[in-house]
Amino acid sequence: MTSVPHGDLRRFAYLSIAAAVVTIGMKTVAWRMTGSVGLLSDALESLVNLVAAVITLTMLIVAARPPDEHHAYGHGKAEYFASGAEGALILLAAGGIAWTAIGRLLATRPLEQVGWGVLVSAGASLVNFGVARVLLRAGRRHHSIALEADAHHLLTDVWTTAGVLAALGLVAFTGWNILDPIIALVVAAQIVWTGVQLLRRSALGLLDTALGPEEQALLREVLARHEGPDIKFHAVRTRQAASRRFVSMHVLVPGGWTVRRGHDLAEQIESEVRAVIQNATVFTHLEAVEDPASFQDQGLDRSPPA
Repeated sequence: MTSVPHGDLRRFAYLSIAAAVVTIGMKTVAWRMTGSVGLLSDALESLVNLVAAVITLTMLIVAARPPDEHHAYGHGKAEYFASGAEGALILLAAGGIAWTAIGRLLATRPLEQVGWGVLVSAGASLVNFGVARVLLRAGRRHHSIALEADAHHLLTDVWTTAGVLAALGLVAFTGWNILDPIIALVVAAQIVWTGVQLLRRSALGLLDTALGPEEQALLREVLARHEGPDIKFHAVRTRQAASRRFVSMHVLVPGGWTVRRGHDLAEQIESEVRAVIQNATVFTHLEAVEDPASFQDQGLDRSPPA
């Protein structure tokens, strides 16, 4: 699978911005038509979607910058700031929704033109669903946490809209206007959960989390093809920075090997790892398998000699 430069991913951020503008307009119209606090909560979340999409675009531009003297490993972690900021904005939106819903809960009022409001809001939800699917596929294909976060936010918007529309239907059927602010509070709770998950994932990314189980399994398969009585591996470490993967290891070979032979083996291993793990930067360090000192640096910090 070939990688796509971050600069090429910006078109997905522009798509998200366009979708947010369209849905804000549609949901605002639906709210004005019905007076539903649930639909107002939906419109507010779409406003958050717009801000989040702009932040995503900005961070993708930063992440696309090439390595430089002060950032030798690139700028890929900028994507985590986008997903973290989106999580924080979601929490702020949830607070605003809850505040409005509690006020309406204390002073309910009848809804108007529910049918038209439902149709307009449903149309906006379909726009979000289509764009979210596009962003989610692109984010997973190119390992972009910023696009994935934006997609999950839009999908949350879709499901919460579905809840709001269900509440409007129940209000129209039963006449119980109190259901509208109650559903809005449920929507706020769901948004809080999504925001917390995004913040958690962003924090883990900034903490240099190891590669996932699938990529770890691929790495082990490569090493297993070369490991034997004379060739060992230890200090195998992995981490990820958005779309970039980093793999480092110590390759233990017989001390009698020539430098060229050891180097050729290391080159082959690095090539095979890059072939199965997309966007991987691989570091290898050769050591003599029969030298006791080779086993003192398996941890992050070298162990003192016995």
